[in-house]
Amino acid sequence: MTAPDLTPPEHQHSAIVEQAIEFYVANYGAVERPIVPALQGRFGLTAHQAVIVIRQTTLRRAMAT
Repeated sequence: MTAPDLTPPEHQHSAIVEQAIEFYVANYGAVERPIVPALQGRFGLTAHQAVIVIRQTTLRRAMAT
């Protein structure tokens, strides 16, 4: 029996995802729409990574208010 592949917890991000989060937080109103393809094109993210960026940006903005 082989062990399943374990992935890091969702809260652990790569450096490029963290850069994308910082960018999106700072430029929230100016990022072109649709957001997922814009983040993919700018940072080379997967669709899943782009969704993580959007989610984390939303959380950070909510906590800031």
